[in-house]
Amino acid sequence: MRYAETGYNLEIDLTRGNIERVETDPKLMELHLGGLGTSVKIHYDRVPPETKAFDPENLLIFSTGLLCGTPTFSANRTLVSFISPQTNLLAYPMMGGFWSAELKYAGYDKVIMRGKSPKLIYIWIHNDKVELRDASHLKGKGAIETQELIRKELKDPNVQVAAIGLAGENRCFTASIEQSRSSSSRGGGGAVLGDKNIKAIAVRGTKPVNLARGAEFMEHLKEVREYIDFRNENPIPEVMPILSGIGSPQMMKHVDEKWHTESFAWGNARTRRKDFWTKEIEESWEKSQRGAIQRFISCFNCPQQCGALISHDDVPKYMIKCFSKLTYAMAAHVDDLDFSWKICQRAFQYGLDSFSTPQILAFGVELYEAGIFTDDDFEGCPSDNEGRFFWLLDKVARREGIGDYLADGTYWAAKRIGKGAEKYDHNTTKKHEQMNIKLGMLDPLYYLMYATNEKISITQMEGNWPQAPFPSKENRESFVKDWPQLPDEKFKTYFTEWEPRGDKANPAYPDPQTASEIVDWMEMLHNIDDALGICCGMGSFCLKPPYHVHNYPKLISAATGMDVDRYDLKKIVNRSRNLHRAVNLIRGMVRADEKPPEDHWKHRFPELEEDLLTKYYTFKGWNYDGVPTRERLEELDLAYVADDLEKRGILKDGQN
Repeated sequence: MRYAETGYNLEIDLTRGNIERVETDPKLMELHLGGLGTSVKIHYDRVPPETKAFDPENLLIFSTGLLCGTPTFSANRTLVSFISPQTNLLAYPMMGGFWSAELKYAGYDKVIMRGKSPKLIYIWIHNDKVELRDASHLKGKGAIETQELIRKELKDPNVQVAAIGLAGENRCFTASIEQSRSSSSRGGGGAVLGDKNIKAIAVRGTKPVNLARGAEFMEHLKEVREYIDFRNENPIPEVMPILSGIGSPQMMKHVDEKWHTESFAWGNARTRRKDFWTKEIEESWEKSQRGAIQRFISCFNCPQQCGALISHDDVPKYMIKCFSKLTYAMAAHVDDLDFSWKICQRAFQYGLDSFSTPQILAFGVELYEAGIFTDDDFEGCPSDNEGRFFWLLDKVARREGIGDYLADGTYWAAKRIGKGAEKYDHNTTKKHEQMNIKLGMLDPLYYLMYATNEKISITQMEGNWPQAPFPSKENRESFVKDWPQLPDEKFKTYFTEWEPRGDKANPAYPDPQTASEIVDWMEMLHNIDDALGICCGMGSFCLKPPYHVHNYPKLISAATGMDVDRYDLKKIVNRSRNLHRAVNLIRGMVRADEKPPEDHWKHRFPELEEDLLTKYYTFKGWNYDGVPTRERLEELDLAYVADDLEKRGILKDGQN
């Protein structure tokens, strides 16, 4: 019997219409856990490095996490992995909701799709029954609408459906995969799904998921629940409301957006409006938000309520998630929050990433204001900011006119447009739009996270470490007194010594060695969450979370019967992290790519930045070029990867 995992993947050859239920090797769980870890292994083994996003050889994998479908709170992430049309690297955006658990209950850990369907289809998975169904009647339908139409067609309201809209069908590089109240957004997974001619994947399951030591597992989970209840009743003092609680950012419950609106840049990541949050704006936005939210909602088996059902004027009801509330309004320079409720519904129907797309639209506006796009390009476009953004959104989703350029994302659009457009692409890392955070002083921690993490998007790489030092040492000492989530007591000293200004402040502190240790810890937590399928809002993202390096081994051991301690766990996720690194290095990623946008911070220090990168590489067991050394790879049982990197000339003989 297999525990926690089902032990089976669903393999679908779309070109031939062949479907196979394939038993997996139990050793893979021991080596890589599941979720991201085992998906990376499959991509490494089966996707040639010359494969492009829209080649038939590009695998598209929908994966559960190891603990999805178990009683584990917030273990509900579906991890979608593929070669990204934006970056040409391995991307793995995740979505919450209910889809992942349903796939587990249907008896599968992953759905692995290869090739391309000759016609538009949707995949219907119902336990052992799997069908490739005609979806011609769904062509052009919205991603939200498609989910409801398929449920009605299958006569089951509990069917979970992940679908694309028009943007995915048209292979827009920032197309998302929408599902329930969540979406898999970053990197263009919707475009890859559309390229493979899949409109949706519907799943319904009724099989059990087994635990090795169920009573012990539930005892550990009881402790987790007690902590969740405690934190809900005792938010962390001295931090902004968005960080004081647990769960994915509670932006539907919190109305105070002073920090986001004044700290993040507006438009095409250009302008910080430091005096935006007035009393009038606060009252207006609170009225708009309270009026639009019909009820709060959760993902599968989650005690938090991070999303909301929106009912605004004559806009069809829909569920909204996290930062989407702000992205379009801030990009368009629209101060009325009602605009957000209207445009987000249309964007979700199109199936477009709410982080990249608003910035791309603002980029288009800048090109028009600079004279690079002309009046002819904007013919028929309204002159007001709201109307202009709706018009551009339609153009992008349909790939009409200038929308065909913008649909490729900022980096590739600038290359195609030419005429000086490249200088307006100022906020991408590895060809991917970053969050609109334009700050003053270089931050060593965020420099490394932006530059090096395989997630690419900083929004999924923030961690348990506070984002800035507390003003007084007394506050910092109070904060560290109760911090059992730390991997080592020395981190308390690192935090208490961190000052807002002076020798122990950014950019000099944390120094490169300390910064490497802190970033490695946060990165490790994300890799654990992504292998287990747990929402980062309950583990790797928030301050003082319910899940951490000390209780994860207990839960994993009881669930799987594979006894691990935190050192074993760190080795497993480091193995997967280094394998992922190898995949992207083989695909052409180099040290020069690992650099945040030039104007991300006003004050930059080139020598320090190079030292940060070098020290971090050394700490990770990588050489100057960011390539894992043979010694490091062999420590992680990845000697075959070292052989491969040497054969390809990426790792030179003796280069340690």
